[in-house]
Amino acid sequence: MGVSLYLKDESTHPSGSLKHRLARSLILYGLCNGWIGPDTTLIEATSGSTAVSEAYFARLLGLRFIAVAPRSTSSAKIDAILHHGGEVDFVDDPRHAPAQAERLALACGGHFLDQFTYAERATDWRGNNNIAESIFAQMAQEDAPVPAWIVCGAGTGGTSATLGRYIRYARKTTQLCVADPEGSVFHRHHADPAIQALNGSCTSLIEGIGRARVEPSFIPSVIDRMIAVSDAASIGAMRALSHHLGRQVGGSTGCNLAACAEIIGEMARRRERGSVVTLLCDSGRRYADTYFDDHWLADRGVAWLPQAERYRRFLEEGRLDAA
Repeated sequence: MGVSLYLKDESTHPSGSLKHRLARSLILYGLCNGWIGPDTTLIEATSGSTAVSEAYFARLLGLRFIAVAPRSTSSAKIDAILHHGGEVDFVDDPRHAPAQAERLALACGGHFLDQFTYAERATDWRGNNNIAESIFAQMAQEDAPVPAWIVCGAGTGGTSATLGRYIRYARKTTQLCVADPEGSVFHRHHADPAIQALNGSCTSLIEGIGRARVEPSFIPSVIDRMIAVSDAASIGAMRALSHHLGRQVGGSTGCNLAACAEIIGEMARRRERGSVVTLLCDSGRRYADTYFDDHWLADRGVAWLPQAERYRRFLEEGRLDAA
């Protein structure tokens, strides 16, 4: 149909996910600001992947690392944090994690890395091998080297801020779409800036993206479009893509794919040609006991099977049937 879809595989980093870039930037930011010394304990509030990457870099520096994580975090992510020498302090409510991280940092004289505040400012969006520069460099030899769209998710908002700023800095014609779980506040805030938080918690099951409040690192002005994606669609797309690739991918990648399918369908109807790029954020091996467990999904009422069939047809035939 004249539109090519590219997946930038961020699971190949040593710590296994897109968050490898963020962790490196946050720790460099702390070092260069004088907040981190040779004996500083590093602390983060996180649902998992950022902490895995931060634990990796903390071990390289010989620093203690503590992750404040929700009890619902997948066991594989917790195991990965521990594997890299990190420690885990659990909270029952994810909304309480930042306050707990601040208390721990104060108690031990450590540094709260605070990804949700510093993600957008810690990353050099002009260069230094950031995610945007890497995408355009890798696309340079392709048939449509300047993507019509780049699609990503938002947890901290750091990735979308970096992509959106770089697109403008490099004067690209590419548009940026953020795929957001239906239970998140980000897409609501993008449509109506007066909406700053949900009444309760973020109800999405997809780890790493979506929030109950608008985080300081989320910059809506650099985003051209947001697409809200149901958990069923995210997991169905994740399952379909895993089968298509012959390797497992995570739920945030499924959310990205669902948004890509909608955009590509619209481009096809307008007879447009070009490329769309999205991120393969991490490996699905981290979700063996959640998104790849049929009983776990059934217990939570996630009707993913019809969605998996929709996205299977999209990947194999290039069309997306109505939901």
